[in-house]
Amino acid sequence: MRNFRLTLGLLAALGCCVMAASARAAEPQYKFIKEIQIGGGGGWDYLSVDSAARRLYVAHGTKVVVIDLDKDQVVGEVVDTPGVHGFIAVPELKRGFSGNGREDKASIVDLATLKTLSKVPTEGNPDALLFDPATKTIYTFNGRGKSATIFEAETGKVLANVPLGGKPETGVVDSAAGRVYVNIEDKDEIAVIDTKTHQVVNHWPIAPGKSATGLALDVEHHRLFVGCGKDYMLMMDSATGKIVTSVPSGQGVDAAAFDPGTQLAFVSAGGSGTVIIAHEDSPDKLTLVQTLTTERGARTMTVDPKTHKIYLANAKNRQDATSFKVLVYGQ
Repeated sequence: MRNFRLTLGLLAALGCCVMAASARAAEPQYKFIKEIQIGGGGGWDYLSVDSAARRLYVAHGTKVVVIDLDKDQVVGEVVDTPGVHGFIAVPELKRGFSGNGREDKASIVDLATLKTLSKVPTEGNPDALLFDPATKTIYTFNGRGKSATIFEAETGKVLANVPLGGKPETGVVDSAAGRVYVNIEDKDEIAVIDTKTHQVVNHWPIAPGKSATGLALDVEHHRLFVGCGKDYMLMMDSATGKIVTSVPSGQGVDAAAFDPGTQLAFVSAGGSGTVIIAHEDSPDKLTLVQTLTTERGARTMTVDPKTHKIYLANAKNRQDATSFKVLVYGQ
């Protein structure tokens, strides 16, 4: 009888393993859907989605290109954004915000007209931005200034310039926890800012990862996804800074994204022309489900949580006057 029970137990365990493996094998695979042609020379940087308004914003040289996500067509531009790195939309305020690296300012834009309403001074070379809905503040992460500028989204009033101790790349916010997380690229760490005091309260090392660039957050499970240079996608506990697990990444990693609807995390690697796609099976387990081949140079990326499509920007080179485009991939 004991041997019979043991055999049943082994069979049950084996069945669970087979079911888990089948579930991972059945994970929807991403594939190329189309290109959205934009054209024009110059550099590019972040993409961001306003899913409710069905808009995609693409930072491109001295302007922000606006794309209708349902028609996959360019429908407008935000101009006078010299050296723009990123743009975010805040629908509840009917405003958008850009980080203009060449003039050390952030633009406040009317989302209906795409006209610039005013500009806010920042410290050197504002890069990525984020909006904290709890405090209704905008954060710009200033590469040359090695700081974060915080200002009121409704008025543009600067509240603080927070020293970060190194070059920030991008950040994410957990409003309920009152924390903003910023990857410090040249220090191999995550800096944690208190949203009430505007002070850095922690510096968390990302070893074995290096040169953190991409950053995304699963708010529900308190997990950060950190895209590191050419080594790893890390999953970090956003409450403690503990690195929970990791999966290998491609080369030339830039952006990271997380889709709460599918529990998929993405890291784009322009050097290898790939996107690493991993499934958060649980808060303690991250499983690599696909290495998606994109294009070399396609390094910046965002995800639409409504359709679960991902978007990457690329061109033949920065001098090519016609080849700039957005690549669309979906399940």
